[in-house]
Amino acid sequence: MTAPAPTPAPAPTRTLRLLTFNIQAGSKTNEMREYVTRGWQSVWPHRDKQSNLGAVAKLAVDYDIVALQEADAHSVRSGFRHQVEWLAESSGFPFWSHQRNRALTLASPGNGVLSRIEPSDVLAHKLPGRIPGRGVLELRFGSHHDALRVIVAHLSLTPSGRRRQAEYLAEIIGDARHVVLMGDLNCEPDAAALRPLLEGTRLRAAPHVPSFPAWDPQRSIDQILLTPALRVRRYEVLPLHVSDHLPVAAEIELPASSFADARDD
Repeated sequence: MTAPAPTPAPAPTRTLRLLTFNIQAGSKTNEMREYVTRGWQSVWPHRDKQSNLGAVAKLAVDYDIVALQEADAHSVRSGFRHQVEWLAESSGFPFWSHQRNRALTLASPGNGVLSRIEPSDVLAHKLPGRIPGRGVLELRFGSHHDALRVIVAHLSLTPSGRRRQAEYLAEIIGDARHVVLMGDLNCEPDAAALRPLLEGTRLRAAPHVPSFPAWDPQRSIDQILLTPALRVRRYEVLPLHVSDHLPVAAEIELPASSFADARDD
């Protein structure tokens, strides 16, 4: 009588806490008419911006990787402060990256990432569009084929522009198995504009969880998309009212092998 073959041990996994937030360069909006009545605060520095950024920093402490959109760097409206660098220092993140998408004197918005894990590579891609000024920031955690890739995007306001950008994202992501895409996609998870991205990669649509506008959330435009090898343990919108968007958070479980040659702080 032969003994049964031993059951193989499950592959080791790792948990990551993710956050994505369009911070509107530190400007808070309480209702639609404030885009007009308080629109000047989006262009000029204002004392409330620093307290708003302080609230973002306090929230970010609980996460491993934080994706930021509309983060300003060294322009008039940020008081010539680099907002991503300041948030990293204030939240205790050892690693941060920033992609400046528009280098203007009054405003210099871009994408940013705060990370507690050292990326092996950081890539800044320019998104296609009739009006230049949108991009994708990509962090890779390891150099092997199945290494984790974290991608931060802020897509166009127009459906045609978003579709072109979704096609571009599908090209750079390809068939990668361990991918997180976070950001302000400016459309719902089931929008036709995102179809090329979902059909051309392993990414799956995000849950419908309204995050915009912050004062009365109706639209699920802030999203965290994952490939099937990454398991969602928690996905939620957080009630932090310091922008015109609300932050979206997820806790995921992924194969430890996707970090095989990445280094923690």
